[in-house]
Amino acid sequence: MSNIRIHNLAKELGIKSKTLVEELKRQGIEVKTHMSSIDEETAELVRSILFEKEGEKISKKESPVSKEETEAVSKEEPPKKKIRLSEAITVKELAEVMGCGTNEVIKKLMEMGTISTINQIIDMDVATIIAKKFGFEAEVISIESDEIITEEEDSGEAIPRPPIVTIMGHVNHGKTSLLDAIRKSNITDTEAGGITQHIGAYEVEVEKGKIVFLDTPGHEAFTAMRARGAQITDTVVLVIAADDGIMPQTVEAINHATAANVPIIVAINKIDKPNANPNKIKKDLTEYNLVPEEWGGSTIFVEVSAKKRIGLENLMEMILLQAEMMELKANPNMTAKGIIIEAKLDRGRGPIATVLVQRGTLKVGDSFVSGLHYGKIRALINDKGRKTEKAIPSTPVEVLGFSDVPHAGDSFVVVKDERKARQIGDIRLQRQREESLLKTSRVTLEDLHHKIEQGEIRELRLVIKGDVQGSVQVLGESLAKLSTPEVSLKVIHGGVGGITETDILLASASNAIVIGFNVRPTDKAGGLAKKEKIEMKLYTVIYDVISDIKSAIEGLLEPTFVEKVMGRAEVRKVFTISKVGHIAGCYVTDGIILRNSEARLIRDSTVVHQGKIISLKRFKEDAKEVPSGFECGIRMERFHDIKIGDVIEPFIYEEVIKKLGVSSN
Repeated sequence: MSNIRIHNLAKELGIKSKTLVEELKRQGIEVKTHMSSIDEETAELVRSILFEKEGEKISKKESPVSKEETEAVSKEEPPKKKIRLSEAITVKELAEVMGCGTNEVIKKLMEMGTISTINQIIDMDVATIIAKKFGFEAEVISIESDEIITEEEDSGEAIPRPPIVTIMGHVNHGKTSLLDAIRKSNITDTEAGGITQHIGAYEVEVEKGKIVFLDTPGHEAFTAMRARGAQITDTVVLVIAADDGIMPQTVEAINHATAANVPIIVAINKIDKPNANPNKIKKDLTEYNLVPEEWGGSTIFVEVSAKKRIGLENLMEMILLQAEMMELKANPNMTAKGIIIEAKLDRGRGPIATVLVQRGTLKVGDSFVSGLHYGKIRALINDKGRKTEKAIPSTPVEVLGFSDVPHAGDSFVVVKDERKARQIGDIRLQRQREESLLKTSRVTLEDLHHKIEQGEIRELRLVIKGDVQGSVQVLGESLAKLSTPEVSLKVIHGGVGGITETDILLASASNAIVIGFNVRPTDKAGGLAKKEKIEMKLYTVIYDVISDIKSAIEGLLEPTFVEKVMGRAEVRKVFTISKVGHIAGCYVTDGIILRNSEARLIRDSTVVHQGKIISLKRFKEDAKEVPSGFECGIRMERFHDIKIGDVIEPFIYEEVIKKLGVSSN
């Protein structure tokens, strides 16, 4: 396409070049001088829109969504047809929906004072007005809505799908152990203190079909996470220990399942114990409208023992029977949609998330949008750690290919191409930024006077870093509930991954405390924290965090034993010795390594194991300790998955006074 210079176009129109340049700049067209050039298409639009005839003065245009424009549109003829517009629509896509040429749409935009190209994204308010100008009534539909997905679905019919079952109950009542027995696995070994720290999704195949289990934590701090599980599940299995009875978290689980209108199957666990009393459990549950079928109620009760593997087949049969009565179905030919169960940042693989597919078929290569983030599926990994090419409804899979770590609970929707996904993600991110700016309040003189009258306000600021998004989210929500009229808790930042220098700088600028959950600081971050005198509190069990913060607020912190890191050793090589196991060939980079001391194995700033150093050698000789600057061989208790680049960090416990700094606002 040929170009035309500004001064030639000005001469043609009978106006000064300077006037034309100024007007083009006002209309959003980038030109530097009268010697600049524009393409013929833009020039033609300038001729036809900005000037009604040669020599006429340039007329000023209205803003895209001005009051006058809206009133003018309302006086036009009634819409003759309805159209649906999705998020992040371009000029070309709008023209295609209305069945008109892109040039016509561009002309209308220029009349409204907006210069756009065919691939430019336009605001939904502007798109709605343009549609009305062409005689259409526009309906804006979110990309996540069922309506737009149904519109894209195939003619195929819905087919039966596996039930999604959530395991709920009080801590230590045997939820994860029960799931272990069902899966013939050992999930609890990977959890700190044998407690589930975040949601896992697992697919189990039995003779009569498949069942998908969500294993939710039982502690009260995970209320929000457990509620999210109830909202996406078909059936809740409420686990209660026969030798313990109904506890506060048991009641919470019942309330969540009831609020979500999800049927409950009660699994009375630990019936093999001498003091087990299943009948007492059944009697107590009648107070919560859970009446056994044999007593004339509608709730299914199953007596099991995870340890002795008693009643497991009966439990599976009852779950499948319940699912059969519910007639669970989904269309695998629809545009895929799911929900984020858990998300984390993996140093080697990037942002990854566990997605539970709710409808449609998820395939490698699909482009998607999830909350503020987008991407293209690079790989799908099932619950057994194997790669798969697709995932049908009710299937949990790990998805690789996110632009950033999504939030647990975000929807996951497949779109037609990656460009569209990026556009939607960018628009949502921009909206969030705008909303955040609007929410930022300014202190007025009246407000300041009110605060002075109310007395001094104390605020404890926190920076939270965790191993997975779900834990960070729950920690923030749980700690916020500890605020009192005297002390306000504010989480100024929460993120996934190890504690970095940026986190320390933020804490320094905000006078905040850094909390690490199942993560460790980098070497530089640790040094900077000491220099800036920023306190870092590191935890592996979530209710310890809440207990410490609560005690600090109440001024009840007493002398206790806390850890003191003795040194750090970097794994340079791994040796395998028959009948012994794996030996880590290490170089001590800091402090001292002590035999028989407790130690952590850290990988990518995340704690992957904690146990004793049971063997420490210098060359072939046993050593009690190895100082900084020397090499040594280390063998850890009950752990063999050691890799080059891991860091071994021994520590001891010392009795100190806990102090958490509370800053004045």
